[in-house]
Amino acid sequence: MLECCSIADGKLLRVSERRARRYSSAIGRPAISNDNTTACRCNEWRECMFRTALLVVLVSTAVPLGVLAQTSADLKNDANTPDDVLVYGMGYSGQRYSPLTQINKQNVSKLVPIWSYSLADLNGGESFPVVKDGVIYVTTHNTTAAVDALTGKQIWRVIHEYPPETLRVVCCGIVNRGAAIYEGMIIRALMDDRLIALDAKTGNQIWMVSSPEPVTHANGYAMTGAPLIVDGIVITGVAGAEFSHRGLLEGYDAKTGKHLWRTYTIPAKGEPGSETWEGDSQLTGGGSSWVTGTYDPELDLVYWGIGNPAPWNPRARKGDNLFTNSIFAVRPKTGERVWYFQTTPHDPFDYDAVQTPVLATINIGESPRKVVMQANRSGFLYVLDAKDGKLLAANAYGKINWASGVDKETGRPIVTDVFKQALEGKNVTVWPSISGVTNWQSPSFSPRTGFLYINTLHVGMTYEAPEPPKLAPGRPSGVPTVKRTVVVDDPNIRGYLKAVDPMTGKSKWETPYQSPNYSSTMVTASDLVFTGVMNGEFQALDAETGKVLWSFQTPSGIIGHPVTWERNGKQYVTVVSGLGGVYAQRGGDPALQNAPTGVTLWTFALYDK
Repeated sequence: MLECCSIADGKLLRVSERRARRYSSAIGRPAISNDNTTACRCNEWRECMFRTALLVVLVSTAVPLGVLAQTSADLKNDANTPDDVLVYGMGYSGQRYSPLTQINKQNVSKLVPIWSYSLADLNGGESFPVVKDGVIYVTTHNTTAAVDALTGKQIWRVIHEYPPETLRVVCCGIVNRGAAIYEGMIIRALMDDRLIALDAKTGNQIWMVSSPEPVTHANGYAMTGAPLIVDGIVITGVAGAEFSHRGLLEGYDAKTGKHLWRTYTIPAKGEPGSETWEGDSQLTGGGSSWVTGTYDPELDLVYWGIGNPAPWNPRARKGDNLFTNSIFAVRPKTGERVWYFQTTPHDPFDYDAVQTPVLATINIGESPRKVVMQANRSGFLYVLDAKDGKLLAANAYGKINWASGVDKETGRPIVTDVFKQALEGKNVTVWPSISGVTNWQSPSFSPRTGFLYINTLHVGMTYEAPEPPKLAPGRPSGVPTVKRTVVVDDPNIRGYLKAVDPMTGKSKWETPYQSPNYSSTMVTASDLVFTGVMNGEFQALDAETGKVLWSFQTPSGIIGHPVTWERNGKQYVTVVSGLGGVYAQRGGDPALQNAPTGVTLWTFALYDK
């Protein structure tokens, strides 16, 4: 039997049996250890956790377990195979567009839930569901589960443990945004900077690795995003700009977990870009990478959004602060940065650029062109050439007053006195707030309509940057470094779902919401837009008009990702419900003060009885 030890009051305690009993009690059924390695004794908690923090609950065998190997070719073709959902964003382009049309405007009112599954978590549900061969794979911050897609019955469930002090450097919700699937493995990141690969059939651990130094929670790092797998390389980013880290992207071998490359988002002393940091401020410069990117197989480029500089207080880091608030294009095999585009130099307002870059071919003038589109947190919608990062368009898509536009030649925002006075430490009223015109949630893009469907915020703030603190890796560098209060135009409208022209930023329609939607959107070829609402409603809207055509009340707010898929000729829609995340916790929204929590997985289909 596996034996591990932890240190408590200077005494070694046998914990394996005790831990199993604790989880059995928590989930109401026996917990079965799933680690077949040689029993270990550890003198430190962390060593033990890294080797053995895994429990699996096997509850059913009468469910489909025939998971086939998912090759690189399968992942590249994901958007064209609606019976599966293999890649974060429903395909490498991140369009979140489905060609399925069985559910349409005429019959969506007949959509009903066919099952729900409890994930036994109260912290928030931001997981992107992966669907393969009739099985849905879903995560929370400390569990991974495989569920029968047609019945909701649990196939297996893994409980991951990590040191409790890990949560000290989690700024924006105790969540996980999903797993990746590759060659029969489910691969995900854990909060304490580990990557783990599980057998998709059984949940058995295949490999587990820790990100190399200096990536530890003590230095301000956490991993909350879903990996992106490209040609056998697991690409992942980190959170932690609010805890004075130095951001990065890195790649691992999907078969073995071997660490292959690392690309820092903040240059070291003497490297290109280091001249944009005053003194040694780049050592704690932020630039996190916590939302999953996209990939163009023809150009062989991965596109990834890079986050805000640290601290929020700009008076501690004079200069443009490269390469924070940027969109990166990198080679998946080496991490080489081919080009970058910085959206907000010397950002005082936490306007990070982590939003998933959406890839599409659209007409520029009279010619089709491959582009990267990003609805940036700053309030500008950027369209860049996918090959070289050239700026093609940059227009406001929400209320902003910190800049009057973007210089088309330099790509730099044309800042107003609001921005300039903020840098001087004066008290200003700025739109948008630190939450942005959008936040981390992903938009969808319909090639049929040519519009992006973006969940936006309509919230401003008062802002003041006092004398900045002295920082060190792992120390808080976000909220405590500035003073701010919430400002709203209308307390009953704090957000809109918008259909936005990517080249102009103008909306075809805007549907208002009392609280902003932190759910991603998904659009189908039948011109339906699916989204979740903070009050728990799951909705389908007309992509042409914004009219709500259907709604279902789930038990908690939805901040996850709708996906749709097909099985045996029938179309289904799946989403995770479960309020949490930074806005619900710290947004000061009175409509959410008594909102219930609890993460559940829901699947819907047309009523056909």
